Amino acid sequence: MIKITGGKFKQKKLDSINDFVRPTSSLKREAFFSIIESYALKNSINLYKSKVFLDLFAGIGTMGLESVSRGMDKVIFFENNIEVLNVLKKNCLAICENDQFKIYEEDIVNSKLEIEFDNISVVYIDPPYQKYNLTKLLKNLINKIKDNTLIALEAGLKDKIEIPKSLNLFQKKKYGKTIIYFLKLS
Repeated sequence: MIKITGGKFKQKKLDSINDFVRPTSSLKREAFFSIIESYALKNSINLYKSKVFLDLFAGIGTMGLESVSRGMDKVIFFENNIEVLNVLKKNCLAICENDQFKIYEEDIVNSKLEIEFDNISVVYIDPPYQKYNLTKLLKNLINKIKDNTLIALEAGLKDKIEIPKSLNLFQKKKYGKTIIYFLKLS
């Protein structure tokens, strides 16, 4: 069972689906938000007030919905699996007001990401492991994000990640068979 771990919807249950997704564990979510909140505080970055969380490869929406519970104004999801989308929509309606979320039903790898990036403070990327060229996706994001936008990339230990030179790796955390890279424009 998946539950929100922090904020005003703490302990609220989310629907899940057994196929196609591996929701981010509560341990990883707690650690993730602790890391980005600490970094933002030390570097005077506003993560929450009037800000947007961009959840790529959203699955059932665990990370984006967690961000709304913790104070993020809005969340934008990219997900293209029709069965997963039904669960994502149901979860969004259980947590968010209608104007707090937007779901793009498209393949993020081939997307031009034609969305407004001005207020996006966090981009969370959690693709199926060892399936996509994540370097290409990161390069596409570099040309769109703002200076204070934080990027977190969750990948399998066996994924080959080439971090573009214009991104600074400010932290890296290993959790079992996964690793989360925390990045910001250099």
